Amino acid sequence: MDFDDTPEEVALRAEATAWLDAHATAVDRTALDEVQTHRAHSEEDDAAMIAAARDWQRTKADAGWAAPHWPVEYGGRGLSPSLAGVFSAAEADYDVLGRMFTVGVDMVGPTVIEWGTDEQRTRWLPRILRADDIWCQLFSEPGAGSDLAGLSTKAVRDGDEWVVTGQKVWTSGAHYADLGVLLARTNPDVPKHRGITAIAVDMRRPGVDVRPLRQIDGAIHFNEVFLTDVRVPVTDTIGPVDGGWGVALSMLTHERASIGGGRMYGVDQVIELARSLGRSADPVIRQRLVRLLELERILEFLGYRVRTAAARGEFPGPESSVMKLVVSELYETGGDLIVELQGASGMLVRGDAPYDGRFQDFFMSQWAPRIGGGTDQVQRNIIGERVLGLPGDIRVDKDRPFRDLPRV
Repeated sequence: MDFDDTPEEVALRAEATAWLDAHATAVDRTALDEVQTHRAHSEEDDAAMIAAARDWQRTKADAGWAAPHWPVEYGGRGLSPSLAGVFSAAEADYDVLGRMFTVGVDMVGPTVIEWGTDEQRTRWLPRILRADDIWCQLFSEPGAGSDLAGLSTKAVRDGDEWVVTGQKVWTSGAHYADLGVLLARTNPDVPKHRGITAIAVDMRRPGVDVRPLRQIDGAIHFNEVFLTDVRVPVTDTIGPVDGGWGVALSMLTHERASIGGGRMYGVDQVIELARSLGRSADPVIRQRLVRLLELERILEFLGYRVRTAAARGEFPGPESSVMKLVVSELYETGGDLIVELQGASGMLVRGDAPYDGRFQDFFMSQWAPRIGGGTDQVQRNIIGERVLGLPGDIRVDKDRPFRDLPRV
């Protein structure tokens, strides 16, 4: 591994920092009174966050920083993932909403660039860059979560339109999204992985019913989405008909990399929280803090591996799944610890809790990255089968037509 910055990274970091200094305010991520959370607890919070994030996204777009990893011809800078990560890391030290539109910028955009038509790229990509359109991911269903290929939402072609019927669940941001990438069953007469099509759906079309799932602290992050005879132009199909599983894998890969590269909080903040609450001398607490430091260092070195591979022109190996798995453990370990550190006050929220409940927000936010992009169990299966060469699960449904599979 190469631990040193390349000349390109040094130059880009200097350029990014200079631009951020001119357009945003730096914050001290170790100061507890400056700890930020972007968890909305009401519709008003949501609207204010979206407006602020959209303003920042457009400011970045005007300067070419909105999606630096996209090709130049689509509004990006053509940077490698490692170089684009230099900007993301720098941006995290400023008082801005930098990752509000991750689904569109980091997942949908690269997928459309890879699988979309020229007309789709021209129509969608500029609006993603400037947050004119917000996207969501219509993948999971009540009966198809980890076994995503078992989805049963169907799309039947009627002339130049798809007629879509089904239900999705755990859809992040669907309550404010303009468009969504939908996976639908278009051919039940072939094995389940081969009869799926990816379709872009206008979330305000007749027949789309978004029902927010309000969490215990009042926040809305996930949603149920019911689709009843929703008519979608066939021209909004992304990739080949019945070939949507490849589109889905591309999008999930981008999602895992995005989750693996993001941070909600730093270990230094948790250590400072322990000190401020008089818990830093507790030997058990200290041991758990060390575990957080270990996980943070593992992520750092996995990042070095990705950067080294990119510098050599090599395609990264299993790092995205491994990084996501480590991030999941970091959030689980840290999320539980930051509430436990507060003792009985850990049961309080918002203004009644220490530091206005910001750390409770981190605790409540941990499940989205742990589940999104594939659960920990899915990541372990991927690593076991594709990296370690372990025997795969016995899949009796792999070669049977979808319509012949038993379903609850």
